Amino acid sequence: MNRILIAEDEPRIASFLTKGLRAAGYVTTVVETGVDAAAYARSADFDALILDLGLPGQDGLSVLAQIRARGERLPVIVLTARDAVPDRVTGLDQGADDYMTKPFSFEELLARLRARLRDRGRDTPTTLRAGAVVMDLVRRTVTADGQPVELTAREFLLAETLMRHPGQVLSREQLLDRVWGLAHDPSSNVVDVYIGYLRRKLGQELIHTVRGVGYRLREP
Repeated sequence: MNRILIAEDEPRIASFLTKGLRAAGYVTTVVETGVDAAAYARSADFDALILDLGLPGQDGLSVLAQIRARGERLPVIVLTARDAVPDRVTGLDQGADDYMTKPFSFEELLARLRARLRDRGRDTPTTLRAGAVVMDLVRRTVTADGQPVELTAREFLLAETLMRHPGQVLSREQLLDRVWGLAHDPSSNVVDVYIGYLRRKLGQELIHTVRGVGYRLREP
């Protein structure tokens, strides 16, 4: 399940994108400022960024330049009202993978997003391993000790998130945001419940609880 970062300060458009992308099977996170967009693109794992240029605090072009200056290859689709040819050229020259203008067709945006994700998939690992657990990201399958394990979509994404960060502690808030795309609710125990599901299916020793902080995958 792909994670999409949406940098958009117009609530109506952000809500429209969120609903449409989630209906299409994506997990979304929305930020409203350029500063947050640059920070989230750096600190969290996203598969693509949909970027408005007219963001408060820091212009979208500056965010894009900052991302590329760090050497990050995160696919970026610019979605903006700036439709002049010089604006398009500047956006693409700054490192945008695609450039769409508002108003836009959501179906076309989905098609362009799928194309960017396919391109990214050619350059990223398709298999993750943690001890006896092997995850095939293309076939969406998991084995433990060579035996197939059935995971739900949420369980798969939670396991994938942990396996991409072996040895790193991920807080409950980070996992909520990356897997469920929910606003941070400290009273929610959904992460703990799903960690329990994964332990039963993949092994009790695979995921370590860091009390008061979160969870981390034990390195083999």
